[in-house]
Amino acid sequence: MHYRMLGNTGIKTSILGFGCMRLPTVAWDKARIAEKEAIKIIRKGIDSGITYVDTAEPYHMGESEIVVGKALKNGYRDRVTLATKSPVWKDDFNKPEHFEDYLNLQLKKLDVDHIDIYLLHSLDRTSWKEKVLGFDLIERAEKARDEGKIRYLGFSFHDSPDVLKEIIDSNAFRVMLVQYNILNPANEEMVSYAAEKGLGVAIMGPVAGGRLAGEPPVEMHQWLNRGRRNFVDMALKYVWTNPSVSVALSGMGSEQMVDDNLLIASDDTYTLSEEEMETAQDIRRKFKELTDNICTACEYCMPCPNEVNIPFIFTALTYYQVYNQKERARLYYKNIGNVEEYYPPGKDATACVECGECEKKCPQKIPIAEQLKKAHQILSTGV
Repeated sequence: MHYRMLGNTGIKTSILGFGCMRLPTVAWDKARIAEKEAIKIIRKGIDSGITYVDTAEPYHMGESEIVVGKALKNGYRDRVTLATKSPVWKDDFNKPEHFEDYLNLQLKKLDVDHIDIYLLHSLDRTSWKEKVLGFDLIERAEKARDEGKIRYLGFSFHDSPDVLKEIIDSNAFRVMLVQYNILNPANEEMVSYAAEKGLGVAIMGPVAGGRLAGEPPVEMHQWLNRGRRNFVDMALKYVWTNPSVSVALSGMGSEQMVDDNLLIASDDTYTLSEEEMETAQDIRRKFKELTDNICTACEYCMPCPNEVNIPFIFTALTYYQVYNQKERARLYYKNIGNVEEYYPPGKDATACVECGECEKKCPQKIPIAEQLKKAHQILSTGV
């Protein structure tokens, strides 16, 4: 395992972090974590050198923090930097004192006396102005730090680079968590800028929410590294090639994923050559040719009030458009709601009434209603 400094916090972190948003579950139920398996793979990661564990209040419908807390028993807590997030984006986070309410609840769920990195979750222009500044959350966080409940304040982010720069320039934070990957390098300049200012830089979605984890169509096989059937190694190494990145978070949901990622993170060559960086540009161009859907299956759009299974539909669309698995994609779409046959619950895109609830919550700012119409046309007719 390779290690880097987390900005000027003084923390040395593994370059691979364990993201706990996609832990193994029972069937398709995100709220039913397969607890024994989840604890096993988290501990395996730590035993193999991972020192950064990231979770959040809404992950797995509120269950992720509980399972992470159990995984960190028996001495594992002292071996990691623990990060979780204050859900300032939630509608019910509507009073200043909700900062303390959530923090105290999260400490209880994790069953720890302090959190190392406490991030204000999913900031954008509106939540930065109305909640962080409007509710004096920085001052409240500093009080929590003085009380020993948190060590360092950070933020995660989903908006444009100009808003990101404004937040960085507030000088209120020690760590930031942003999206950055082969398919979306929009934050690259701000990653370097933040590191220059001493922030630890954590990266979410290095594999683009799994979009780079499938076996690509034949015409893209020329860009696979020897022995690989997907671009996961390229994706992680692309992020680590940027010296301003401290840690890349991978949402690992199986022991096989943990093993694969550990091998990549422990490779002597864990960054890309100039030639491989050019290949990464080719991969990006090809993906843009194949699809305009950028869903990372984060599930912030859920639950839909009309039970549309938005993330699953967009995942099926990726199978169809990118991986050329057309029959599989159409079968998945046709069977949404067929739980007796072990398909996921919910309804297809025809149940969408364009209420806009999902679009308000989508961190990628996807025009979901429009994309659902397109997905239904493709997945139901093949056109």
